Amino acid sequence: MTDLQPLSDTVAGLLGDAVQASAIAFGELTVVVGRESIVAALTKLRDDPSTRFVSFVDLCGADYPGREERFDVVYHLLSPKLNARIRIKVRTDEVTTVPSVVDVFPAANWFEREAYDLYGILFTGHPDLRRILTDYGFEGHPLRKDFPMTGFVEVRYDDEQKRVVYERVKLQQEFRSFDFMSPWEGTEYVLPGDEKAKVG
Repeated sequence: MTDLQPLSDTVAGLLGDAVQASAIAFGELTVVVGRESIVAALTKLRDDPSTRFVSFVDLCGADYPGREERFDVVYHLLSPKLNARIRIKVRTDEVTTVPSVVDVFPAANWFEREAYDLYGILFTGHPDLRRILTDYGFEGHPLRKDFPMTGFVEVRYDDEQKRVVYERVKLQQEFRSFDFMSPWEGTEYVLPGDEKAKVG
């Protein structure tokens, strides 16, 4: 399906007031729906004969820390009947929960756990919402934009203790401010060894 406008119109008619925004860009249809409507919206898209988005492809998170509702939860669905894909988005923040869609698409189970683990997005009604990729006791959510790139702790196997040990991250070199001004062009400061040079 190359022209996505008819699909966009069909989805808008099917979901009604649940649709907050819709856009066609780069050959893909993206629809933003309200959090409280996500389960009903995905159920309609799956079951309605005009759409039949029966294949759950992916669920992921995205972090926009400048927004009040900083997270997007993004659902990707495929309709073999229409040979078309659709992207559904909902917005949330650190404390507001998103209804789990595991009852609609069981394949969403581990994807929701991943979004919880890496972003801290909370899902209500999930059968087993716990971390899936990071270790037990891990602090923070590593795909948030405000998570430090070096992390908080590092894990290594200690051969003397014969066990895995956790240590706080230590930087071997402190962050420094480098300038790349050429000494031939003249620097704004005195280079080492030039203290006695005549100025003028």
